[in-house]
Amino acid sequence: MIARRPLAALAALLIAALPALAQGTGEAASESIVAGLSQNRVDITANFSGSEILVYGAVKREAPPPDDRPLHVIITIEGPPSPLTIRRKDRVAGIWVNDASVTIDSAPSFYAVAATGPLGLILLRTEDQRYRISLPGSIRAVGISEQANEAPGFVEALLRIYERQGRYRLSEDTVRFSESTLFRSDVVLPANLTEGDYRVRIFLVRGGQVVDTLERVIGVRKKGLERGIWSLAHKEPLLYAVLALLIAVVSGWGAAEVFRRLRF
Repeated sequence: MIARRPLAALAALLIAALPALAQGTGEAASESIVAGLSQNRVDITANFSGSEILVYGAVKREAPPPDDRPLHVIITIEGPPSPLTIRRKDRVAGIWVNDASVTIDSAPSFYAVAATGPLGLILLRTEDQRYRISLPGSIRAVGISEQANEAPGFVEALLRIYERQGRYRLSEDTVRFSESTLFRSDVVLPANLTEGDYRVRIFLVRGGQVVDTLERVIGVRKKGLERGIWSLAHKEPLLYAVLALLIAVVSGWGAAEVFRRLRF
């Protein structure tokens, strides 16, 4: 169910888009995105099991569409990127060992794509390369061909692993578009989120080409006890290690004492 606030925002977006319907013909169309998010902050707590973000918006026009080619919307959500080293295991003398490896310049910790149709049909490859929209396009791996044989296979393996973990998601035909004006999509964020800023990009596509883009940010932050533990581990690692050791010793002693008393 959509909350009242997003519904009110959708109504406001529709009102903003209505003047375009009254425009006359004969002028070059200028289409732009007006959009919002159901929430721009996600708090990671002890019982955090994931979150759902509603992305909603409308197409604002200063003139009628230029032709009858269908209009499409693509939405991407990208988590904080980081460099990665991917290693391949090979069987040598009956033992699995690390054989070759490549270093990827940047890979998002989370990446989701939602669209009104199949990306291969609604988006030109040149536009995908320009804006880095698809799942493979989100990974920056410059010069990996020089690091190992069959280097593209390492990137494919990373995509498969992250897709199985729910970190990378492609959801085609999931953005609902009404009368080529209003659109909405529900994007699920998993429980294993990395703390940081998540970039939300919205693309308006006609004839395979991007005609407008809009960007928003969702802040994902640890809160409560989790935030305190994380801060202690990163800012005071020695103290964190000592406390962890003490907790382990006390827990072990306590369990042993309980069993000793139960035996007698």
